[in-house]
Amino acid sequence: MLAGRQLRATLTGLALGALTLTTLQGTATAATDTPVATSAHTARTSPVASIEAATARALARSLAEPAWQRQMAEAAVANKDVDLLALTAKSGAKRVKDFRTTLAEAEADVAEAKGLGKGAPSLLRVSLAGQKVTESALATTAPLVASAPADDDAKTIVAYDSAGKAHELDAAKTPDRPVYLVGVDGQKALAAGLKVVDEELAAKGIGTPATDEAHALSTADSGFWTTRIQSISVGDVQEPWFKGDAEIFTLVTGFGTDGKVRVDTVTMPYLDDENTTYYPNQILVNWSNYKYNLADAVIMEDDGDTNYSSLAKALAAVLLTITDQGAYIPLVDAIIDAMPTSWWTDDPDYVDSFYTLARETTGTRAGAAANARMTVDRYYVSAL
Repeated sequence: MLAGRQLRATLTGLALGALTLTTLQGTATAATDTPVATSAHTARTSPVASIEAATARALARSLAEPAWQRQMAEAAVANKDVDLLALTAKSGAKRVKDFRTTLAEAEADVAEAKGLGKGAPSLLRVSLAGQKVTESALATTAPLVASAPADDDAKTIVAYDSAGKAHELDAAKTPDRPVYLVGVDGQKALAAGLKVVDEELAAKGIGTPATDEAHALSTADSGFWTTRIQSISVGDVQEPWFKGDAEIFTLVTGFGTDGKVRVDTVTMPYLDDENTTYYPNQILVNWSNYKYNLADAVIMEDDGDTNYSSLAKALAAVLLTITDQGAYIPLVDAIIDAMPTSWWTDDPDYVDSFYTLARETTGTRAGAAANARMTVDRYYVSAL
């Protein structure tokens, strides 16, 4: 996962009461899993990680049902990510029905923890990690079930067998047996979350006010100038075997045509690997939306616990205090200052920022934190 280490702080006290995990004692071997005993000490974790861990344990117990285990094996081998809620609907076994009840409650908890509201899509997924295995072999084995820890630097990972017994896996080495990993569909959560941010900021007069909509309509006949990303690469990526792809988004900020602060959200689902150059030809800034010929961009990653409703409220609280002084004002620092310090640990990580992008900006630029590098050009979008 992409991680902005520059602004990280310690995240504590966020475990959900009903879903807290216990610290597991024991030392993992270099190549195999080791059964461990629990203690009374509560593990440092996070709301979403706690939900994922509780779901993993419940799923492990449900796999004691042979027919369900075969069904899970077939789905996991055929698909990179399996929608758990959808898959449980295809089974009538009592263990699976009980698990589905637990799962439905977990889905509601995830949606609440991420500030997505009641209309959120199903988010909990399972994928297959560890040793490669065929469907028939997987259906007759007893894979462990785990979830990613909140801490990217964790040394061990807790996994469960169908009896509910906890095991520790070496976080630094891919396990030598198949493991089911429970997690949240990051791209689906990001899409739903940024919709929440857009709606809540617009309701506060930040983002897409009516005056900007009217302006966009007035320029539709003639087209508009944009800044387009030709290529982009990001360093400082950590992708241990238990983590999925990064969920990257950018906040583009400036002053709208009405003179009020504007924030546009841009998703970057292709940005996964460190020191890899991507060529998205993606529009980053639509200059018809801005009053001044300068804008800023803050690149961030949802690393698990982003509450998008809280993010929107924090942004609005700070940005609404900034008024148009008749000249461009950089907004990057205001956005970073709006983030609670607890959000910098396995939450929306700061990746990098680009100040003073102009309509005429072309060529390659390094970000302020020297973590991202992108090449941009001017691109004119013509009316049909």
